Amino acid sequence: MEYIQIDFQNITSEQTDLLIAELTMIGFEGFEEGENSLKAFIPLSDFIEAHLKEVTDKNKCSFTLSVIKETNWNAVWESNFQPVIVDDFAGIRADFHEPMKEVEHEIIITPKMSFGTGHHATTFLMLQQMRKIDFKDKTVFDFGTGTGVLAIMAEKLGAAGITAVDNDKWSIENATENIERNKCNSIRVIKADTALLNEQFDIILANINKNVILDNLSILKEQLKPNGVLLLSGLLSNDQNDIIESATNLSLQLIDKQEKNNWISLRLLH
Repeated sequence: MEYIQIDFQNITSEQTDLLIAELTMIGFEGFEEGENSLKAFIPLSDFIEAHLKEVTDKNKCSFTLSVIKETNWNAVWESNFQPVIVDDFAGIRADFHEPMKEVEHEIIITPKMSFGTGHHATTFLMLQQMRKIDFKDKTVFDFGTGTGVLAIMAEKLGAAGITAVDNDKWSIENATENIERNKCNSIRVIKADTALLNEQFDIILANINKNVILDNLSILKEQLKPNGVLLLSGLLSNDQNDIIESATNLSLQLIDKQEKNNWISLRLLH
């Protein structure tokens, strides 16, 4: 499969955050951030130039476009992938990195294009929040699992059963590979276009984006047990009011908020 690579240069950190959020909503699946630069990737079959132009015009930035092969994409990720450390709590590395002894939990992933390597602020924030939640013997729903990092962490924190869902075939394959690599045995992976599973969970994780969260918030709430925890990210700071308003209307209570690089995570209680 071929991919489109979009390169942005001389952009601010604020432009980077906005571009990632808006490009994700039009189908871009992978991002590589640099100093004042950004690379964004989308399958050639999903690319619509008019949608890209709308985003770039809105953010007043120029770009260059190139086509890459899937194998080249993986080589790019592997050559640039650096270990991620979330405080002294979690470390995320590839199998070609040295073990990380300074953290409580270590996750090994294959650095492919699935979202959620830990480099992006929202995955970092989700992991920080997960440290504060009691997962012992709990049931967990990871909606939009990406690489499977959050589901893997949930099992490491003692969850009894985790359901990981994504609508992207590549993510399902990558998450399954990473789950096996980390020797997890309490995670089931499902390819689905909806959050509706007709099951009940103690904890729900959703690191996606504002629109998908708002579209599925009532479904997520209905599948959350009383006193259950809903942890959200993939959200910019200015998304907070809309999310909180919708959550309040569903009788969900905000109990914690974390912020990093203009991105936020919200912890809600049923």
